[in-house]
Amino acid sequence: MEQLLNHLRNLGFTELEAKVMVCLARHSMQSGYEVAKRLGVSRSNVYATLQRLVSRGVVQHTPGEPARYSMLPVQEFTRMIAGQVDESLSYLEQEMPISSTEQPSFYIVDGERKVMELLARELDKAQDEIIAGIWRQEATWFRQKLEQAEERGVRVLWSFEGVDDNHPGITLLKDGGSGRKFWLVIDRRWCMVGMRGDGIPAQALVTEHPLMAELLLQHFSQEIILYEMENDLGSELVRRYGKGYAGILDRYLPGIISTE
Repeated sequence: MEQLLNHLRNLGFTELEAKVMVCLARHSMQSGYEVAKRLGVSRSNVYATLQRLVSRGVVQHTPGEPARYSMLPVQEFTRMIAGQVDESLSYLEQEMPISSTEQPSFYIVDGERKVMELLARELDKAQDEIIAGIWRQEATWFRQKLEQAEERGVRVLWSFEGVDDNHPGITLLKDGGSGRKFWLVIDRRWCMVGMRGDGIPAQALVTEHPLMAELLLQHFSQEIILYEMENDLGSELVRRYGKGYAGILDRYLPGIISTE
C-alpha cells in the first residue's frame, strides 16, 4: 500500500489525493461521505480533493443524491498520465533556456539509491562508448546495464579488482582504506567519480567538464599500458622497480602505494 501511494506521489499527486484514488479504485462507486469515513478524514477535505481529481480527469463524477465518484480504469489512467508526462518532457526539451556561456558544472549526488538511479539513466543513454573503473563489490550495481549497452553496440571497457572469466579486469585499483572508488566516462563526455564502502554511504561527483573526462581517460590509458607491460615483463619490472613500483613511487610520493 505504501509503495503504491509513493508512486502516486511521484506522479505529482498529494498524499490525500493518492489515498482517495486508491480508495475509489478498491471500492468502486462511492459518495464523498463514504470515502471520508473509510479514510478517517474530514468530509470537507475529501470533497475538495474529489473536485480537484475530477477536474484533472482521473476521477469520474456521477450526479445524484448523493453524488458518487469512481476511479478511471487503471489502463486509461496510466495512458493519460504517460501522455501528459511525455508532452511536458517534450516541451521542456524544446523550451527550457540554455546558457551557451555557462561552463559545465560539477555537482554531488549523495546516497546509494540516487547514485544508482542517475547512473542507470546515463548508461541507458550511452551511444558509443563506456569506460569504467570499479571494484568487484560495486560491479554488481551496474553490470547488467553494461552488458545491455554492449548488446546495443556500445563499446564497453571496464577494469575492476580481481579476475573475471568473462571480462578480465586490470588489477591496478587499490583501496586507500577510506572506501572503494569507482568512476565512469560515458561517450567521452559524462563523468562520475565516487566512493563507497562498508559503513560508508555512496557519494559521487558528476560533471560533463571536458577536463575531467580527459583526466579519467588518461588514467585508464596508463592502467592499460601497465597491464600489458606487467603481462610481458612482470618479474623484470618487480626486480628493477620493486613490487607495485614502490621503488619509483617512494622517490616522489612516499607511502602512496601498499606493497602488502
